[in-house]
Amino acid sequence: MSINGIPMKTILILTANPKGTTSLRLDQEVRDISESLRRSQHRDRFALVQRWAVRPRDVQRAILEVNPEIVHFSGHGSGEDGLVFEDEVGKTKFVDAESLAGLFELVASEIECVILNACYSEIQAEAIAQHISYVIGMNQPIGDNAALEFAFGFYDALGGGRDFEFAYKWGRNSIRMAGIPAHLTPVLKKSPKLSATVKYITSKHSNLDSWQRRQLEKEREGLQQQYDLFNEKLRRLRNTIAIETDEAVCFKLEKQIERTQLECKRLDEQLEIINNKLQ
Repeated sequence: MSINGIPMKTILILTANPKGTTSLRLDQEVRDISESLRRSQHRDRFALVQRWAVRPRDVQRAILEVNPEIVHFSGHGSGEDGLVFEDEVGKTKFVDAESLAGLFELVASEIECVILNACYSEIQAEAIAQHISYVIGMNQPIGDNAALEFAFGFYDALGGGRDFEFAYKWGRNSIRMAGIPAHLTPVLKKSPKLSATVKYITSKHSNLDSWQRRQLEKEREGLQQQYDLFNEKLRRLRNTIAIETDEAVCFKLEKQIERTQLECKRLDEQLEIINNKLQ
């Protein structure tokens, strides 16, 4: 879509807060996004469409009807179980990563960016990113305030004419500026094709100057601290489950161990990337 020859991007916001789940400030998040875009320099380049209390079939229908370039989901996530919705009879319904990846594969030529503003949604983001250029998920629980700050910052930058990657970083910085210790919770996943292209372009300019090297070393130090903390958490969880006898408690501990292992793996991969750059 374009107006006066200027391309427009349609943002489809999907919200879900099923009965029995923690109440979220979804109305405030949507209001902040709308306000951020309305006051932005390039507000005429974006159209905002909202769909509330969506069920899985509503998600499909909305994407078909709206044909968005950006899809933003706000709600609950449950790691490997998937994003949390209600079904047609009001019962909790999980939609897993494989199902979501299959959906977005069908519209990969139309959608440029997907934001999953939901706890433990990194797994779904990783799967969707096999088909969509930019996908943002959360690597751990994210509180209401952090989710609001990220959304506001992300769309503030987008409305200011910046690209998706910059907007993602701006959103994370917004969390940090608000004094909330969750700025590393949002994670950006890029499609393998996009990453391969970037790698090819940057391979010709791999020499680092002293400032770039210092920044990478500083980032590596922070990641290493996080990695050590998660490894210690993993050790404690394993010690606890080894002596626990209650089956329900063991099940919860196993889920925590799985999530912690995933986080350790993610941090290890990031450290490897930085180490390779510094070689």
